[in-house]
Amino acid sequence: MATSAPIEHPAARRAAATGLRRYLPFLGWLGHYRRADLPSDMVAGIVTAIMLIPQSMAYAQLAGLPPQIGLYASVVPLIIYALLGTSGQLSVGPVAITSLLVFSGVSALAEAGSPRYIQLVLLLALIVGVMKLGLGLLRLGAMLNFISHPVLAAFTSASALIIAAGQLKYMLGYPIGGEHLYETLARAVAGLRQTNPATLALGGASIALLLFFRKGLRPLLRRAGLPPLAVTLIVSGAPLVTVIAGILVTWAWRLDQRAGVAGVGSIPSGLSPLSIPAVNSGDVQALLPAALAIVLVSVVESIAVAKALASKRRQAIDPDQELVALGAANLAASFFSGYPVTGGFARSVVNDQAGAVTGLASLITAGAIALILLFFTPLFFFLPQAVLAATVIVAVFGLVDLREPRRIWRTNRGDAVTWAITFAAVLLLGIEAGIFAGVGTSLAIYLWRTSRPHIAVVGRLGESEIYRNVERYQVQTWPDVVAMRVDESLYFANTRYLEEAILKLVAARPEVKHLVLIGTAINFIDSSALHTLEHLVDELHDAGVQLHLAAIKGPVMDRLAHSDFIARLGAEHIHLSTHDAMRALGHVT
Repeated sequence: MATSAPIEHPAARRAAATGLRRYLPFLGWLGHYRRADLPSDMVAGIVTAIMLIPQSMAYAQLAGLPPQIGLYASVVPLIIYALLGTSGQLSVGPVAITSLLVFSGVSALAEAGSPRYIQLVLLLALIVGVMKLGLGLLRLGAMLNFISHPVLAAFTSASALIIAAGQLKYMLGYPIGGEHLYETLARAVAGLRQTNPATLALGGASIALLLFFRKGLRPLLRRAGLPPLAVTLIVSGAPLVTVIAGILVTWAWRLDQRAGVAGVGSIPSGLSPLSIPAVNSGDVQALLPAALAIVLVSVVESIAVAKALASKRRQAIDPDQELVALGAANLAASFFSGYPVTGGFARSVVNDQAGAVTGLASLITAGAIALILLFFTPLFFFLPQAVLAATVIVAVFGLVDLREPRRIWRTNRGDAVTWAITFAAVLLLGIEAGIFAGVGTSLAIYLWRTSRPHIAVVGRLGESEIYRNVERYQVQTWPDVVAMRVDESLYFANTRYLEEAILKLVAARPEVKHLVLIGTAINFIDSSALHTLEHLVDELHDAGVQLHLAAIKGPVMDRLAHSDFIARLGAEHIHLSTHDAMRALGHVT
């Protein structure tokens, strides 16, 4: 007997398609692509490519790598992100901070630019990719919240100074070593007599040209009445214009031969070759601190930029899928001769302003860079390293924000301490040590804050059912009752502080017969805190005081219900609100 094939329900097909689009977001925008968006995506892709071509080479130089590796890192990884990412505006590729972290982590293990160095960089990209991919697949993106804004702000400002100082050797034209900022500056000053005038002139002129585009040309173009898109296109082309000018000047006057101006030299033509990272446990262990630092910093920045750009368009991104996309992009970088990549802030803003709507803009950017690799790399032979250094210096110029610590100080002194420690640690101890010092400091300050929670004695406001702090409002209180509000969740670090505060208050008021603990701000209670509350019931009972709980949230009540605490306290001592507690005690009607 023939049997008919099972009929798939349309709802099941839709559910399957939705689930597939969750992991392959490009199916969503590609399946519903609007022809009207094509011009915007094309313009944005070309504009971003114009900006990314010189940047990628400059950042590769910053990472201690040949310039073509920066271009390689801007093709396949960008394609992978465009297909898997949930942001149509985030531009992925080499960035300054990540490049500095690469150099800091790998240069301690091998000489920059050597074959072993490049192999370690490929392995580092693989580790970073696996870490990001794992965090995304396990939906653990929230773990990255451990890097706070003061830590990120201080790290960014300090790193920008280190990056700028690291480019002095290209600007001045002589080798300058130094593991830390102060060493680099001291050696730069000590060797000033070795300065190559032509190299310095080229670098200085390039900085001036880039700053003119950034600070002077944009207002002029706006006053001239040019459309915003045209202004963005012209200004974002500043690095490419500077690169072309540097090539022409060096070629026309043969400054490489006559004046000893160092250039990037021959760049091999062709798309990025396949590469297989050499994996061994010793190298993996040595690279883990650098990989963790890259993951912490790059992902926090990338997702923050993606969220900011998406919110302008009333769109939403999936942070965990972003981790998957960034992880896959880094895996692609490791297998296609690139190095760790992430979303760049300035580039993404330009991509957005140029009109990027979907990931097609990034695909066009990748295609444009692929064409450069295939046909135009010989043009970069005369490109001075000083011009690339100038591109890096100007790019990180805006990362130094000395107004931010003043704002943080006015808002929270503890966060200001975190900023200062992170900033100093990055400059004095190094990049990775600075990040971990900042994260450790912010966690330590958080534990200190939450271990000493704000506790307020409250009273009734007028004839209402509202209860407020007796030190801030004129309120009604009663001699035999203390209503106390704890403004923090209860866990092992603060329960002793709470117990001591309650017992001290009761000891100071012999007339007190009831203590009402208000839980409007208690979102969580752990076993240590529960044990303390059980002990507190007995201690207060011995002192002739009854403990009451008021306004306890559902999840906290669930934890109390799973223990014998309610039986020990008495269900009649648990109240829905502070006013209900006062009504039960006969003080209000």
